[in-house]
Amino acid sequence: MTEERRRQIAENLAAVREQIADACRAAGRSTDEVKLLAVTKTFPASDAILLAGLGVTDFAENRDQEAAPKAAEVALGLPDTPVRWHMVGRMQRNKARSIVGWADEAQSVDSPRLAAALAKAVAGARTRGTRSKPLSVLIQASLDGDTERGGVALSGLMELADEIGRSSELILRGVMGVAPLSMDPAAAFELLSKAAARVRADHPTAVELSAGMTGDLAAAIGQGSTCVRVGTGLLGYRGLASP
Repeated sequence: MTEERRRQIAENLAAVREQIADACRAAGRSTDEVKLLAVTKTFPASDAILLAGLGVTDFAENRDQEAAPKAAEVALGLPDTPVRWHMVGRMQRNKARSIVGWADEAQSVDSPRLAAALAKAVAGARTRGTRSKPLSVLIQASLDGDTERGGVALSGLMELADEIGRSSELILRGVMGVAPLSMDPAAAFELLSKAAARVRADHPTAVELSAGMTGDLAAAIGQGSTCVRVGTGLLGYRGLASP
């Protein structure tokens, strides 16, 4: 089964990389400008290990209770392979300590209170000697203003960026967004790209634009995405998340 799964994932990965290459050619960009982030939520650590063996080094999860043990299992299975873990789902402040224990980057920061909780958790981890580096963060922007689904309204984006910029425990790396179902993806990502440019003008470290998933990555790359988050295209349709 493992060999069959490896073959399936290898074929999927080749197809996704070709999609990215096609989109980059259409946009007049280099493929080196776009990072592939493998979204492994609800899939086993063994799939992440197979992907790492195929050259994928960045993985994303959206639930801390699933991600923490999975990251630990991958570390045991690949002790000599450096991989990076990204949190892309909604975060609860009371999970901040756990998140900074496994995540290299949090892409879904959407409030000053959450940023403060993460900064406090990083400071605590530094004191305990379990983390030596600041946490890289992206601000999740809500493109349609419906913050109930996660993300800060565009009107509050700069204020949150400034708040993060004042923290010595966090490094603002950019902006993340999801195209709402009610919007054309290209129009949504154009809006996100312009917002990200405004943040970058005041915060030079905020060079990342995380946008695009399996179904709309071409539109995102056309608008300057530097990171596409792909799950289904790599690993297939998900089962139900573990409780």
